Amino acid sequence: MVEEIVKKHFPFFESGLRSAISEAGTFREFEAGQELIREDQYIKSFPIVLSGMIRVCRTDDTGNELLLYYLRPGEVCTVSLICCMDRTRSRVKAVTEVETTTIVVPVELLDNWMTKYQTWKEYVMRSMQMRFDELLNALDSIAFLKMDERLEKFFTDRYSSTGSMIFEGSHHDVAMAMNSSREVISRLLKQMEKKGLIKLSRGRIDYSPLCDKSY
Repeated sequence: MVEEIVKKHFPFFESGLRSAISEAGTFREFEAGQELIREDQYIKSFPIVLSGMIRVCRTDDTGNELLLYYLRPGEVCTVSLICCMDRTRSRVKAVTEVETTTIVVPVELLDNWMTKYQTWKEYVMRSMQMRFDELLNALDSIAFLKMDERLEKFFTDRYSSTGSMIFEGSHHDVAMAMNSSREVISRLLKQMEKKGLIKLSRGRIDYSPLCDKSY
C-alpha cells in the first residue's frame, strides 16, 4: 500500500528511493488540530505530506503563535529536517489544519539518503529554498505591513496555499496565528466585513469576496 502511494505522489523520485521510503515509512492519518511536532522536543521521525495541510509556527511563553508557513501535499518540513540532521531540539510546532495523511519516516535515514539518492537531495534543497522564501515573506509582512494589511494577506496567502475560501475557527484562532490580540483582530475583521471583503458567522470566516477581489 505504501509503495503504491509513494509512486503516485512522488513519481520523480528514483526507484531506489521510492523503495526505501516504502520500506521505512509508515502511512498515518491525522484529524484536524493534531500536534505532530512540539517545540523543544527531539524529533525521531518526520512527516511527508500526502493530503491535507500542516501549519508550522513558533509560540511564545503565553501560547501566542507566529505562523511561519503551511505544508501542502508533496512537501516536507525542512526546519524539522535540519533539527533531525543536527540532532537538536525542534524550534517549531507543527499542527494539522485539516484532516491530513502523511508518510512518517525515521530520522536516522536522512544522512544516508542525502548522499545515496540524488532526487532526495534535490527535493530537500528545493524544499529549503521554498521555506526560506516563505520565512522572508513572513518577516516582510511583520516588518513592513500594517495589521489590517497583514490580516488581508493572511487570508489571501491561505487561499493561494490551500484553495480554501473558508476559515473554520474563531477570532481568537486568527489572533493566535498572527501573534496579535483577539480584540484587535475582531475589530479589524468587523471593518473588513463592512467593506464587503469577508462574511462573518460563528466559528467561521468566509473570505471568498476578498479572494475574488485579489485574483
